[in-house]
Amino acid sequence: MPLHWTIYSRTALFIATAEGLVDKADADRMIDVLVEANILGYRKLFDGTAGDTNMGAVDLLALGVRMRELHALGPMGPLAVVVPEDKYLLLSRVLGMLAAAKRPMRIFNDRRKALQWLESHAVRASVPGPAATPAGAESPGDEGTDLSGEGPSPS
Repeated sequence: MPLHWTIYSRTALFIATAEGLVDKADADRMIDVLVEANILGYRKLFDGTAGDTNMGAVDLLALGVRMRELHALGPMGPLAVVVPEDKYLLLSRVLGMLAAAKRPMRIFNDRRKALQWLESHAVRASVPGPAATPAGAESPGDEGTDLSGEGPSPS
């Protein structure tokens, strides 16, 4: 499976990593998990640097519309998207739809910087509950919950 994710319930963080060719069904499955696990308000990192897609504009716009409709379910958590520069234009329409949500969102070319931003006090403070807990408060053994069926997400 080209999308792997881990849910860190103690720190209200969802990390998804793309590896290989991602199609619309893969993206829909990830969105289903976000909804079914009731974690739309969590901080989210989507790392697409090792992924690719052959989705056309119609599929990308359909995903954008679906994600936009999720805003009616409640507050959306902060989102950091990591993409290589050559993929930015392909995803710009979808990312534009996501930016319309009332939540912090940034686009990065470096996963480490994206995680630093998600761990910043200002971003953590924007999420109610466990995300506001200082970074050192989580258990060092917290490996997260992998609902992809593929094992722990690579870091």
